Amino acid sequence: MKKILILACTVIFLFSYSQETMNTIEYKSSSKVFNIQGLSQSVSIDCGSSKMILLSGQVPLDSAGNLVGNNVEEQTQQIFNNIENILKEYGGTGKDIVKLVIFITEISKTPGFRKIRDKHVNLQNPPVSSLVEISKLFRNDVLIEVEATAVIKNKR
Repeated sequence: MKKILILACTVIFLFSYSQETMNTIEYKSSSKVFNIQGLSQSVSIDCGSSKMILLSGQVPLDSAGNLVGNNVEEQTQQIFNNIENILKEYGGTGKDIVKLVIFITEISKTPGFRKIRDKHVNLQNPPVSSLVEISKLFRNDVLIEVEATAVIKNKR
């Protein structure tokens, strides 16, 4: 009986203090970024005073699906253009990025990536990140792919 009472009190406590709007999840795709059937470009999770935006891995394709650039710097610039376009849909920018995951086919090209990345992120509070060298991506001419997570304050 005591265990049931403790369980009931715990459930009541959790529901009493749980966030009212946590169930708001929104999927979006920007018309300025190439859309691949079967996946969303991003999802927003309402966290109360802010929203967390999870982006699908971005590659250096323009809105028509054409490859942009033949080196890491040019491809990275297109990737961050895509990221910025998606974040604008939520009222944010690259400065709101809190995490990056970078997949690169040649680790020695990382300085070129960083040069472009630094133009788009908050360098006072840089995002956490992971860098992974891979043998290839979905196409041989794609040299880099970047996943991003951002946190944007809700306007209330």
